[in-house]
Amino acid sequence: MRTRELGRTGIRVSPYCLGTMMFGAGNTDLDECEGMVRHALDAGINFIDTADVYGGGESERVVGRAIRGRRDDVVLATKGNGPMGDDPNRRGSSRRWIITAVEDSLRRLAVDHVDLYQVHHPDPSTDDEETLSALTDLVRAGKVRAIGTSSLPASRIVEAQWTAERRGLHRYRTEQPPYSILDRGVEREVLPTCRRYGLGVLVWSPLASGLLTGRYRRGTPMNPGRMRWVPRHLTDERKLDAVERLIPLAREAGLPLAHLAMAFATAHPAVTSAIIGPRTPEQLADLIAGAGAVLDDDLLDKIDGIVPPGVDLGPIDVAFSPPEVTVPALRRRPLDERAAA
Repeated sequence: MRTRELGRTGIRVSPYCLGTMMFGAGNTDLDECEGMVRHALDAGINFIDTADVYGGGESERVVGRAIRGRRDDVVLATKGNGPMGDDPNRRGSSRRWIITAVEDSLRRLAVDHVDLYQVHHPDPSTDDEETLSALTDLVRAGKVRAIGTSSLPASRIVEAQWTAERRGLHRYRTEQPPYSILDRGVEREVLPTCRRYGLGVLVWSPLASGLLTGRYRRGTPMNPGRMRWVPRHLTDERKLDAVERLIPLAREAGLPLAHLAMAFATAHPAVTSAIIGPRTPEQLADLIAGAGAVLDDDLLDKIDGIVPPGVDLGPIDVAFSPPEVTVPALRRRPLDERAAA
């Protein structure tokens, strides 16, 4: 695979990034998972993304064993911020937890540094300066090479850049948003903002949690195990309608729908890599086989006609939602104030 520059980090990565969320959770055959990592590396994928919460740390352990002896060939990314147990202080983006979380990840991965450490979700309860200060110390200590974020809205990306500049701290160099043919909302502000600040972008769920494989269609029974993750997403009528229109389009182009979807995600000029999250070796092999697919402008125009640019067709259940959206009290004046007005 050809490589692309990861923002302005000076690091070059493959346009496909191996995501390992399924390792130790969706796939509990750890030997098979290790084999998938090695297969991806042999196929030219040099970028691996994991997180402490995947499989309760098992994913990181799998990756660490699989890259033993090949560490220098891998651009290794992990994430922290999610809950690692019931203790309320073992989560979030505080200095107290980030320092501990990075040390824990390094032990599980059996490495002395990671190339990219990402804040997994926005943490409204922690100041950017607190988080960036801790991450800056980790960079200066040599335990982290570059830092990034995931699922940040454009306004928070800008705020974090300004905070880093004002305080003389290391700034975020990457962002990891959701992006697929069915979920194009980040085209409006997030991706242009990333380009403006020179951020590398690794997008997650380019196959829309499996909808863009063609396995989930109108009238087709859903896999109950999969439904635990994204129940509304896989039954959203607007998304199912779009899939039914995309399948013949992919067929006309001579491509499986999954290959069309991956080529779409990597065609955007702001996107550095698209994260693939295979559960089985067969899924991995199929995705790698489509790595050379290229969509011409006519085909991209037809996709735009099915799902307009900048539009999310429906909710992504596993995506971050700001508390202003999920907590009613944050968008409603107290009743007595409303009555007084």
